[in-house]
Amino acid sequence: MNAFRSRGRATAILAPLVAGATYARLLHLLVGWIFAGVVLMIYPGTYQRSLGSILTAAVSLDVVLLGLVALVPAARRAEGVQARLLLVPDREEDIGVEPSGTWADRRRTAAWLIGRVALGSAIGFATVFGLAPVFDLLTGPRGFWYLPLAPVPALGYGWLVVWAGRLQLAMAVRLLGPSPAERLAEAELRAERLLERNRLARELHDSIGHALTVTVLQAGAAREVGDPAFAAKALEVIEETGRQAMEDLERTLVLLRETPAGGAARNGAATEQPGIDQLPALFDTARAAGSPVEASIEVPAGVLPGVLSRESYRIVQEGVTNALKYAPGQLVDVQIAVREGQLELRCANRLVAAPSRGGPGRVGGSRKGGKGLRGIRERAALLGGEAMVGAGGDGGAEWVLDVRLPLRLGS
Repeated sequence: MNAFRSRGRATAILAPLVAGATYARLLHLLVGWIFAGVVLMIYPGTYQRSLGSILTAAVSLDVVLLGLVALVPAARRAEGVQARLLLVPDREEDIGVEPSGTWADRRRTAAWLIGRVALGSAIGFATVFGLAPVFDLLTGPRGFWYLPLAPVPALGYGWLVVWAGRLQLAMAVRLLGPSPAERLAEAELRAERLLERNRLARELHDSIGHALTVTVLQAGAAREVGDPAFAAKALEVIEETGRQAMEDLERTLVLLRETPAGGAARNGAATEQPGIDQLPALFDTARAAGSPVEASIEVPAGVLPGVLSRESYRIVQEGVTNALKYAPGQLVDVQIAVREGQLELRCANRLVAAPSRGGPGRVGGSRKGGKGLRGIRERAALLGGEAMVGAGGDGGAEWVLDVRLPLRLGS
């Protein structure tokens, strides 16, 4: 056990010293030192002046030059790309590669450049003035006597490089990473994408669920009746319903793909959304499946915004699909009207008894936990309206879907 622990400690000590990221970060550090050295050699030089005056002039000139470089928007991008390549962050997105867009970005870039050069210079001086005497000692006349101690300064210098590289990486994440405003904008963008994907998932659920329900009912009815004419009609309805489901699936997949903006324009037919004007075709499909539909649509042309028309279609589609699934053959009463500045949608059908094990029939089936009904409530809430679902009507003998949506979205 002790041997395993000793081997683990040795691995923890030596592993960072042989990692490729450590030497990539050392290269990044030495680039900053080279910049400082070039400035020092050009001005103020190293001759006939005191060390203090030389360092003061060199540091002042470094700060001025780096501040001027930070004013160039592309400097932030160049530093970000270089930091991603040489500092080897765990996540590349933690270090930005966008040009400076604000004065705050320029200030952070200036702080990064100055800090990078200062830390790189410290490591450079440690390399020259720390390791050089050790090398001279080991290669001197009595170097043989000091050879057993050679790993000690090498190990110390190696860990100095490791910690300096980690500090450099932390500085890059802090000063070159996205600003708080950019992080907030990115979070909002991710939330918008998530909401859009959830909406598309509801679209797909409603469309495919309706198509499968109609298909199952038509196929079952054709098998039971055994009439060739009825079977032909059922197959026709199945074909039409399947074709509509395929169009909805293609449209949803087009929207889900991360394609250039021009892709949607080239596939305009595929991205066309169904609206309230296509409800009669939906009702015909339900009638062909064996459930009579009585519909009253009192909506003047051009009154509904596009999003409201689309969502209304999906809500009614889900209501009709539930009626076909849980009360096949029962009358479906659909009423759509505009009253007092809001759109009212009502879909009702008679409850039917479903057989249960070892007891009397229960009424209406288990609809409360369905994803479709939950999706209806989410649609209504996003549009600023409300949805009520449950037993009602004549003494609770009907299953009623009642939705009210404001015509002015956001009100």
